[in-house]
Amino acid sequence: MTEDARDEVDRLVAAWRTERPDLDVEPLQVLSRVSRLAKHLDRARRAAFAEHDLEPWEFDVLTALRRAGKPYELSPGALLRATLVTSGTMTNRIDRLAQAGHVRRRPDPEDRRGVLVSLTETGLARVDAAFSDLLRREHDLLSGLGPTDQRALAALLRTLLAPFDSPP
Repeated sequence: MTEDARDEVDRLVAAWRTERPDLDVEPLQVLSRVSRLAKHLDRARRAAFAEHDLEPWEFDVLTALRRAGKPYELSPGALLRATLVTSGTMTNRIDRLAQAGHVRRRPDPEDRRGVLVSLTETGLARVDAAFSDLLRREHDLLSGLGPTDQRALAALLRTLLAPFDSPP
């Protein structure tokens, strides 16, 4: 993209500079673009999940199990940490995913009071297909940037996000 290319954020920033010259509106240059990109990403994610009959929360739980590696199994507590929801919410989500045939529960052999949640073959096939579709859509979103620019952008965003992702 050339330096002459302008987007909606450029117009927004110019308007604010005219209307409020007393304010430093530079953060809008980055954060309004991140916000707009997040909306496009959300649309792409929802479309990918819908194509595979999944809700975003279902995808989150199923991908947490998939990332765990074989046997694609985690405790409900580990799923809580991976998806950042409450225990009541997770119980409801596991129940609904089990009803849909995407996961199953089994007793934890190392903790008689605990259970383990694992992907079924159906859940594994569904999450793998949805993830492949999502990655195709994400590649499309990034198609305006070459590999070097993508790595540079990822590094800059990592710098911005790291303080938010670190433990309190």
